[in-house]
Amino acid sequence: MKEKIEKGDIVLINKSGEYQNKLGEVIEIDYNIFFVKIVIVKLSNQEEAFEEKDLQLQTKKPTIEEVIASVEKIIELVEYIYHLPTKEKVELPNRLKYLKLDIPKLDKQLIIKNFESIDKILVSTREADSSATFWQEIDSNFEKISWWIRTSL
Repeated sequence: MKEKIEKGDIVLINKSGEYQNKLGEVIEIDYNIFFVKIVIVKLSNQEEAFEEKDLQLQTKKPTIEEVIASVEKIIELVEYIYHLPTKEKVELPNRLKYLKLDIPKLDKQLIIKNFESIDKILVSTREADSSATFWQEIDSNFEKISWWIRTSL
């Protein structure tokens, strides 16, 4: 069975024309007067409407379970960040644990507050040591969390 296209998914445009074979993110789902599913897709700097039949699902947005697993993975990797100042050495794991607890509650304000604090700490820490190999894994997990927040709240 073909998976349903939902807000936040990444899709490939199959319709011939200007946007053929371009990737975009689904930002809205609507229906026309004939109950045909219309999918609004963000393509780089513009938005276009397509019928669902003109799209091919590429990547599903992360589930809550995947996002929580990403937070857990970052918590594990934080211990390898040696250049964390003392205050951040305590604050970063705590913020990550709070974020993990807030996600299932879908509390937008708390999630965004903790996410932004974590982001600031990671950005400043990366400046001190960006050569470490674990940053790639932190970044991919952090991007998954960011994607879920952007498309789910």
